[in-house]
Amino acid sequence: MADHPASTRIRTAVVGTGGIVTGAHLPAIAAHLDELELVAAVDIDQDRLDAFHTTATAIDGIGPVTGHTDLATMLETERPQLVLLGTPPSLHHQQARAALTAGAWVWAEKPLCLTLAEFDDITAAEGPAGTGPYAAVVAQHRYGSGTTHARRLLTTGELGTPRVAHCQTTWYRNTDYYAVDWRGRWATEGGGPTMGHGIHQTDLLLHLLGDWTEIRALAGRLVHDIESEDVSTALVRFAGGTIATVVNSVLSPHEVSRIRIDCDDATVELTHLYGHTNNDWIYTPRPGIDDTRVTNWRTNPDDTPSSHHAQLAGIIHAYRTGTRPPGSGPDARRTIEFNAALYKAAFTGRPVHAGDITPDDPYYTPPPTPPSPSPTPTANGSASTPQAPKSSPTSTAPTPKRTNPPNRTPTPSAPSPATSSPATAPTTTAGTKASR
Repeated sequence: MADHPASTRIRTAVVGTGGIVTGAHLPAIAAHLDELELVAAVDIDQDRLDAFHTTATAIDGIGPVTGHTDLATMLETERPQLVLLGTPPSLHHQQARAALTAGAWVWAEKPLCLTLAEFDDITAAEGPAGTGPYAAVVAQHRYGSGTTHARRLLTTGELGTPRVAHCQTTWYRNTDYYAVDWRGRWATEGGGPTMGHGIHQTDLLLHLLGDWTEIRALAGRLVHDIESEDVSTALVRFAGGTIATVVNSVLSPHEVSRIRIDCDDATVELTHLYGHTNNDWIYTPRPGIDDTRVTNWRTNPDDTPSSHHAQLAGIIHAYRTGTRPPGSGPDARRTIEFNAALYKAAFTGRPVHAGDITPDDPYYTPPPTPPSPSPTPTANGSASTPQAPKSSPTSTAPTPKRTNPPNRTPTPSAPSPATSSPATAPTTTAGTKASR
């Protein structure tokens, strides 16, 4: 097992300097300046890079941060040991591989990548077990003390057997939100709210309940003029027998993120929006439960909010000890597989089981032009239904130019496998990722 002594700070770089990095990654780094040294930042926009430098160096303990507009140059000249990715999702795959190849550990904003094929390719670039480097994804909702407490109660059986669950990410995003060119497009975001918004709550549900076994789903593009869905729903069976519903939406004026799990002895509920504390977790006992048990459920001596810096502490510990970090490996792959299965179930109209999506499956790597969800409204307010488009051996991945697919009639069959990988920007550039 590798051991990186704590006598020297970990050389850290950020890639992308937009809202998510400035608003979440930078404060997380600032909370761990005893362990981290921010040495470099990468962005293709020089003005944004300069603004980030001003903001970062105003924090006590952060010295000059060298700016780069080219990722490869930064990796070669700065030799970071930890790279934080806050770029648009389609860039994560190649950027993560570049950093891993250069010997740096990677912590990427969600989603880590767009497909199972990309995930497995990133994993192949990691170092050997016990040394790393490794790539992990931001999954900060797992790491608040409320989550830790609830998971312990669930896994030890203190609440009884979980029977029914509900996972909800119902947010609101207007047309201005989708004016950002990479949003709402299969090639650059990997989907709609299923992939870009609900993935946090879905990941948390899997973290609490464990492996899923079967999924049935629907997805629709009901309002927005985008390629991907703007709402999806799923019915899920877990290995332990729990049956759950999952709802993802960007059409909901009353915004909420929620998880509810009904067990034999109690219901545990989490209701929040973008982050949670202990007070957001509610435990409701069934009639007849001893008050002492209920008090224990509702008593949590630690009160750590969910946050980037809470998870970053685990990344640092893993780096120091050379162990696989939280939010990586099979645990992270399970969430990507879940979303791939949700899309496959929605677009084929058939149930999908865990493990079904293998490298020869069309949904392991997306088709050249992924199917448009249905229905989409017409001018008279009625709904028409687009079909999964046909692909040919000469098809290529979608280009960065935004397109609005026509309305068509659905087909129950899955799209043909892709003959080329999704379009990605060169690994030597870095865009920026705005706040969700």
